[in-house]
Amino acid sequence: MNAHPEELFDAVVAELRSEPGVTLGTGFGQSPGLRVGEKIFAMLVGGEFVAKLPRERCEELVGDNAAVPLRIGKREMREWVQLTLHDERRWIELAREALAFVGGSSRS
Repeated sequence: MNAHPEELFDAVVAELRSEPGVTLGTGFGQSPGLRVGEKIFAMLVGGEFVAKLPRERCEELVGDNAAVPLRIGKREMREWVQLTLHDERRWIELAREALAFVGGSSRS
């Protein structure tokens, strides 16, 4: 199935929206994003799924060619990766990892 990125992100939102503290809003700029508390943990940027993960996990995904570091202008954003595949299951899995990472300190 060749779903559009917006449809895939909608599936991520549907999966995680009921988690405690998770809200739908914007990511960077006007990009649609998911937040836990006030912190962004996943977003759709230019049709690509982006997640905030621990640096080691980001390096692992980049090393496996599953993601590339997120760059905004010339700046590489630490702890942010852009996935290279449009796969709903993978997006949801990594969004859950990102939620646990970003929301970990504010969740019990």
